[in-house]
Amino acid sequence: MRRLIWDASFRRALKQHTRREPRFQERILDVLDVLVENPFEPELKTHKLRGQLTGLWAAWAEYDCRIVFAFVPDPPNEDAIVLVDIGSHDEVY
Repeated sequence: MRRLIWDASFRRALKQHTRREPRFQERILDVLDVLVENPFEPELKTHKLRGQLTGLWAAWAEYDCRIVFAFVPDPPNEDAIVLVDIGSHDEVY
């Protein structure tokens, strides 16, 4: 099973995002559970990012809520997932 690593920037953005939209907190935690199990689950719409965000990936959490993350080696397990940012499309891209 993959391991989630919560970057400080992700923690701040999550706190800010859920303060504005408290109802999203449970949905986001459910999405993170799915992300750990299978980051390429179709419901997440996971895709590579380009440009300044090359090397990062994004997953869909809600209509206008994206989770930005990176895969990092985590021997002997599968890759770990480093959570980098969360927010609306315009905020994270």
